[in-house]
Amino acid sequence: MSALVEVSRLKVHFPVRRGLLMRQVATVKAVDGVSFDVERGQTLGLVGESGCGKSTTVRAMLRLVDATSGSVKLEGSELLTLQGSALRAKRRHMQMVFQDPYASLNPRMTVFDILAEPLRVHAVATKKSELEDRVSKLMKQCGLSAAYMRRYPHEFSGGQRQRVGIARAIALNPKLVLLDEPVSALDVSIQAQILNLLADLQAELGLTYVFVAHDLAVVRHICQSVAVMYLGRIVEQSPADALFESPRHPYTQALLSAIPVPDPVIEKKRKRLVLSGEVPSPLDPPPGCHFHTRCPIAMARCKTETPKLNEVEPGRFVACHAVDDLAGKAPALLESGAAATL
Repeated sequence: MSALVEVSRLKVHFPVRRGLLMRQVATVKAVDGVSFDVERGQTLGLVGESGCGKSTTVRAMLRLVDATSGSVKLEGSELLTLQGSALRAKRRHMQMVFQDPYASLNPRMTVFDILAEPLRVHAVATKKSELEDRVSKLMKQCGLSAAYMRRYPHEFSGGQRQRVGIARAIALNPKLVLLDEPVSALDVSIQAQILNLLADLQAELGLTYVFVAHDLAVVRHICQSVAVMYLGRIVEQSPADALFESPRHPYTQALLSAIPVPDPVIEKKRKRLVLSGEVPSPLDPPPGCHFHTRCPIAMARCKTETPKLNEVEPGRFVACHAVDDLAGKAPALLESGAAATL
């Protein structure tokens, strides 16, 4: 398979301005040198704690926020330097589904107008009959009755609104769809329906997904590969099955140890990794490895030297000095007997 999307050393820094003259006094390093590839037709899961830069990363890929530096390529074409009509032409190939279905749809527009708008903007369909046929097909693809196309968003449930958001995203037959926690605002039963819909659409249309989430169970269900972020950086990237079976980075191990097991006997015997302290502020990230202030195996070099994202085995990348020193082997933290919650 060839990579549809290539993200290289992407940085998104936001200036903090204060005072009467609004002088810059600090910088928020929301994304700090992120690199990953997404294979055509595959799903990459982008996971991590709230505030680690997941949503900012995908918004920068779509040019919804300006990147400070780096590169984002779609089919080999650089996106960050495009302007005007060239950018608009490229945008039809990459769409986004937002987290909150209650905020992402214009309450003054009917579902027909919402779904017809991208078709009009990109001149895919202009006649009313063509638009109605295309909107009707989109709604049926996403599990909605075409009879509801003249209704407004407030007349739909949360799950139905998210289906409208998904229909809008696939209206132009994009190659890449960025999903920013698309099920986190929905009930569990509705989450399963939306995930199954996304899987069906991917198989039917050959879509490539970047799936932002903090629910690792959801990521395991839908993603073929996973990138774990911490404070603006990727600390581990791996095929999904390998990552869940044998996490390498201490932070990934801590995340996985916090997932509850639906078996009280196993859950009682299970050992968890203790993480002390709070996540540092992106306004003032610690030097060296950003995770060293909470890492149970931090060494002296972790405080001064930034670890590189090295390939420890084919397809698996880890940014950790301890893993490098162990020649790619994961530190045995979860078997150490420490029992606590994340």
